[in-house]
Amino acid sequence: MTTTWAVLRDRDARLCLTAVLVSGFGTSALWLVSGVWVKDLTGSDGLAALCMLAMWAPTAAGPLLGAPADRIRRRPLLIAGNLLAAALLPVLLTERVAVVLAVLLLYGATGVVLDAAESALVADAVAPSLLGDFNGLRTAVNEGMKLVAPLAGAGLYTLYGGPAVALLDAATFVLAALLYRGLRVREERPGPSRRTPFVEGARHMAAHPTLRPLILAGATTMLCAGINGALMYAVVDGLGHSPAYAGALYAVQGAGSVAVGLVSGPALRRLGERRFAAYGIALTAMAAGLRAVPSDPLALVCSAALGLGLPCVLIAVLTAVQRATPHALLGRTVATANTLVYTPNALGLAAGAALVEPVGQRLLSAVLGVVWLAASLPLCQRPANASRIASRSPSDANPA
Repeated sequence: MTTTWAVLRDRDARLCLTAVLVSGFGTSALWLVSGVWVKDLTGSDGLAALCMLAMWAPTAAGPLLGAPADRIRRRPLLIAGNLLAAALLPVLLTERVAVVLAVLLLYGATGVVLDAAESALVADAVAPSLLGDFNGLRTAVNEGMKLVAPLAGAGLYTLYGGPAVALLDAATFVLAALLYRGLRVREERPGPSRRTPFVEGARHMAAHPTLRPLILAGATTMLCAGINGALMYAVVDGLGHSPAYAGALYAVQGAGSVAVGLVSGPALRRLGERRFAAYGIALTAMAAGLRAVPSDPLALVCSAALGLGLPCVLIAVLTAVQRATPHALLGRTVATANTLVYTPNALGLAAGAALVEPVGQRLLSAVLGVVWLAASLPLCQRPANASRIASRSPSDANPA
């Protein structure tokens, strides 16, 4: 844990983590409450689901939305973006459904820009050797907020209604802006670009022998994660429990994700991004396959294993992108990577929802385990020109 303390002792890294924590708390609270709020206003399950879609849909436009993180200095962009999000949220107090959905769509788009800018700024603020530790801690913070914030948001909503949650989220963005204002990172003036944002980020990753298989493995992992997520209530039903039991499984999975976030830095240094991701995917594959066996203790163990294994490839992808991408391309490349990795999750959810009844949860779980395991195999092979890549500094690459 020495390196973890090294990250926490670094002033800029500590401020970034604290900003992630406070804004993540507000976002996780609003994530749950927005759907409940619209459901209460309209009685419509479809409109409630649209709240989730509105917040997630901008991820698909990541290559374009990530461009400002390379066109504008990232610290001012983070400050302005958080203040913009804070200004948007009070509009929700109108409680008009069309306005709520429009605000949530803008909220999601702002979040994509902020994620790209924050990831790119961290690559400047944190030593390359500590990026894995920072990204692991970032994952632990985010997953911890997902365990705590929805409950807090639900409680606040029950007592004071949706406007109170919206104002709380706005306050967290203002606090995050103040934290980013305290950073002491020196940034160069962004240079001109001769290609479209998508081409620049995508071409860099496609040409890189480490990033290309990691992105492919990450996309496959999240596609399978979406299918697996759609099976949750079928798993609970197979165990003979009420749907509420899913909360216990999610809590155990979240605890596993917090745990792996705390040890990711040392694991990445020992194994490297490829093997760390491969081992995480393999653990996830075994956990998914074993869910075909109806057993309460095994279901809890599998949920913990999913929580431990699933974030590994996501942490590995972000760390590898930060280390292997030139400074001038980093915002676009991070946003493009997020689009390529996370978009398949929505497709997986749709596929899982369509397949769970005609195929059955047990067979789907077994097949998922095999597919997931196969996705880890290419990462176990060392790229042919790894020594050449390792000897180069990311800054030697030409972003133009």
